[in-house]
Amino acid sequence: MKTLGVSIKVVRSAKHGKAVALILALVLFVSLAVVGCAAPTREISDFDGFFEKMLALGQAESIMTWDMETGGMPDGAIDSRANAIAIISSELFDMGTSDEMREFFTAVEAAEKRGEADEINLAVYRIAKSDFDRLNAIPADEYRAFSELTSIAVIKWAEAKEANDYSIFAPYMQQIIDYNRNYADYLIKAGLYSGNPYNAMLADYEPGLTVEMLDEFFGELRSAIVPFLQKIVSSDKQIRSDFLYRGVPIEIQKDVAEWMMGTLGFDMNRGALGESAHPFTNSISHDDVRITTHYDENKYVPSFFAVMHESGHAIYEQNIAEELVGTILDSGVSMGMHESQSRFYENMIGRSRAFWEGMYDDFLAVTDGHFDDISLDEMYEAVNIVEPTMIRLQADELTYSLHIMVRYEIEKAILNDPELTAYDLPEMWNEKMQEYLGLTPSSYAEGILQDIHWAYGEFGYFPTYAIGNAYAAQIRAAMRKEFDVDAAARALDFGTINGWLTDKIHRYGSLFEPSELLLRATGEEFSASHYVDYLIHKYSEIYGI
Repeated sequence: MKTLGVSIKVVRSAKHGKAVALILALVLFVSLAVVGCAAPTREISDFDGFFEKMLALGQAESIMTWDMETGGMPDGAIDSRANAIAIISSELFDMGTSDEMREFFTAVEAAEKRGEADEINLAVYRIAKSDFDRLNAIPADEYRAFSELTSIAVIKWAEAKEANDYSIFAPYMQQIIDYNRNYADYLIKAGLYSGNPYNAMLADYEPGLTVEMLDEFFGELRSAIVPFLQKIVSSDKQIRSDFLYRGVPIEIQKDVAEWMMGTLGFDMNRGALGESAHPFTNSISHDDVRITTHYDENKYVPSFFAVMHESGHAIYEQNIAEELVGTILDSGVSMGMHESQSRFYENMIGRSRAFWEGMYDDFLAVTDGHFDDISLDEMYEAVNIVEPTMIRLQADELTYSLHIMVRYEIEKAILNDPELTAYDLPEMWNEKMQEYLGLTPSSYAEGILQDIHWAYGEFGYFPTYAIGNAYAAQIRAAMRKEFDVDAAARALDFGTINGWLTDKIHRYGSLFEPSELLLRATGEEFSASHYVDYLIHKYSEIYGI
C-alpha cells in the first residue's frame, strides 16, 4: 500500500528561492486543506490513482522549470510555457481542494483513531498540518500581495545591483521587511510560535531551529574563528593559487564533471547534468534527479566544486527509501540537512588531502595535461587557500560561515527592532563585514545587494547554510567512529561512504524532524564543537599555526 502525497522539489540556489518556496507551500497547502471535514469513510489505499495523477502533474511542472532554467526552451516559448505551468498549478490546486481530498483526510483521521495509521501516514500529516496552519494564519490578500511584490522586487534588485544603486531596491526591501514582520506577528498570535519573532522565519527552512540555538552556535563560531582568521591573515605562509585560473576548455571540464559524478556515486541512470547560470539540483522524482553547473574557461575550480556540491544534494535524493517514494516525505528533511550533504561532499571530502591523494593521477589524466606541472601538495593547498572576500559565493571554507553570520544578525535585528528600516541596512552590513572579515565593501553590488534572497522575501534561509556546515562536521565525526573515512576517500570507496550516509540519513527522507534525524545519525544533540574543531585542526595544519 502506498502512502500518498506529492512534492515538487528544487534544492535551491538563491535564484530559485521564492518561486520554489511558493510551489512547495502550494503543494503542502492543498495536501491538508480540508482536515476535519465530514465525508464517507474510505480506505487510504483507495486514493492511489488520485495522488498518482497529482504526482504526475507535479513532475511535468518540474520538468518545464528545468527546461526553462537550462536553455532547453526556445525564447519564443516563454509565454506559452508560463501559461502551461499556470494551468498545471491550477489543476493541482483544484485537486487539492476537491471533495476527494476531503475524503482522503477523513480516511487518515479515521485510521489514526483506530490505531492503524503508520509512521509514514503520521509524518505526512505532521508536515502538511504545519504548513496548513502557517498558511491559514496569514490573510489571503496579504499572501497574494506579497507574491506580487517579490516578483517585482527581484527585477528591481537586479536593476539596483547592475546600477550599483541601492535606492532603486530600498523601497521594495522596506515592503518586504514590513510583510515579514506582520507574518511573524500573525504566526505568534495564532499560537504557532512564541519567544523571538525571528523563530517564525527560521521554521520555514529548518523546523525546530531557534534564535537561542543560533545565538549559541554563532557565538561559539565567532569567538573561535574570528581570531583564528586573524592569525592566518597575518601568517608568513604563502600559498600559490594562480594555476586555478588557467584556461581549461569547456569540453574537458564536462569530462571531469561526469567522471567526478560517477566517482562520487551519482547514479547517471537516474539523473543528469545540465548547465545554468547558477548551479542547482532539481529532484523531479526518486528516479530523475538532475543537477547543473556553470562552466567558465578562465575559472575552472568553481565548476569542479559546484559539481561535487550538487552531487551531494542529488545523492541524498536518489537514496531515499522506496517506501517514501510518491509522498511528501520523498525529499530531504530540511535545507540545513540538505546543505550538510552537499557541504560534506564538496568540502569535507572534496577538499580533503586524502581525496586528492586518491584521485590526483586520474584528475591529471582527465584534465588532459593542464595541471601536469602542479604537485599534489600545491593543488591541495590551493583549493584550501584562505582569502577573505567580499562575496559570499567566493568565500573559502573557513570564512564562509562568517558571511552567513553577518546576514543572520541583520535579519534578527530586522525582526526585533521596529525602528530599523531598509535604508539603515547598508551601513549595518558594512560594519559587520569589517568586524568579522576585516573588509569594507566599496560598492552596494559587493555589499548589501550581492544576494538575491531578500528580494524573494526569504528571511530565515541564510542560517541553514552555516547550520549545514556544522551538521556535516558532526556527521563526519560520527562516521569516523565507525570506519576510517580518510582511507575510504583515498581509495575512492564511495560505496562505504554513501552506504553509511544512506543508512543513517538519506533513506529517511523527511520521515523525522531534523533534530531527531541528527540525533539518530550521530548519537548526540546538535553542537557547534565538531565544526569548530574541524576548521581549526585543518587550517592549523595547512598554515602551520
